[in-house]
Amino acid sequence: MLKIGSHVSFSDKGLISATAEATSYGSSSFMIYTGAPQNTRRKPIESMNIEEGKAAMLQAGIDEIVVHAPYIINLGSYKSNTYQLAVDFLQEEIRRTHALGVRNIVLHPGAFTDKDAEFGVARIAEGLNEVLNGTDETDVCIALETMAGKGTEIGRSFEEIAQIIEKVQHNDRLTICMDTCHIHDAGYDIVNDLDGVLRKFDDLIGLKRIEVVHINDSKNPAGAQKDRHTPIGSGWLGFDTINRVVHHEALQGRPFILETPWVGKDAKTQRPMYEVEIALLRGDVEERFGGTFMSEVEQLGAFFAKQDIDPRSYVLDTWSLLKNDAKAKKADPREPMERLYDMAAEAGLFPEHTEEQINQRLIGWFASAR
Repeated sequence: MLKIGSHVSFSDKGLISATAEATSYGSSSFMIYTGAPQNTRRKPIESMNIEEGKAAMLQAGIDEIVVHAPYIINLGSYKSNTYQLAVDFLQEEIRRTHALGVRNIVLHPGAFTDKDAEFGVARIAEGLNEVLNGTDETDVCIALETMAGKGTEIGRSFEEIAQIIEKVQHNDRLTICMDTCHIHDAGYDIVNDLDGVLRKFDDLIGLKRIEVVHINDSKNPAGAQKDRHTPIGSGWLGFDTINRVVHHEALQGRPFILETPWVGKDAKTQRPMYEVEIALLRGDVEERFGGTFMSEVEQLGAFFAKQDIDPRSYVLDTWSLLKNDAKAKKADPREPMERLYDMAAEAGLFPEHTEEQINQRLIGWFASAR
């Protein structure tokens, strides 16, 4: 079965609540932070309800999950206190990951800030050596994430990641988390040449090191170095590209994790599109949502066709407008999905449906359009 899921929260009930949330989306895997990703505050391992959570996972048929390290870890920093905090806290997170029985902890490699890329690569490798040597009692692997190239972050090219791996002594405990939005934003053309990109990765690093895949669409064109995720089909990658990644024979067996943003006009009622994204990528949308779902998607498509709206052209044209025309963006900053939702809602297409349900059908329309 395709291992596909999403980032889920890790609340007071620990692994139990995380499993329940993942199951509600139809996930067969999921990713957690063991606490808030922006700070180092963590509850004792004993309060994580690990055994009960593992029992819930077993019942749900989930046999592999992923931990993500907090964003505050920066092994690339030249500042000794920042660097040492990163080393010490990453070691602690690895021990928590081990206690959960999880193999991979995903890590943003780090940023060189006021130095240069050469310094950043060397500093990150130094930190990884210290972290791995200090946690040799575990078998947890650090999955270095491919980055978009925002600011001074390292990992924006396959070459930089390969250089880090080469400098690490125990690099058998280094794996890779490949992020579709990130490599697209870094300039790798997975829309038109996915096979070529994977071959290049294999030549420089080795596909066998990929153990996690983040599947996200992007708000920006290739090479933008922005790192701004959007729901599947509503960005520059498009549903077909993400679908090819998920079903590519060279990537099978890995957990595919969604980190797409929640959508909705009211922040209090915003919801993720995880459930419909997972169902569409898995190919069981009618089983999940009922037999009328696709007929309503067709109804939505017929409505937009009468207005000469093609989903891919509309999405890309809207993002281009928002990026290149400051006056137009100021006058109407709505993103493509929000504009399309407003059209459908104003036309009264599905008066019985919630905003979330209409947005789910928009995602279905993106996926069905060829």
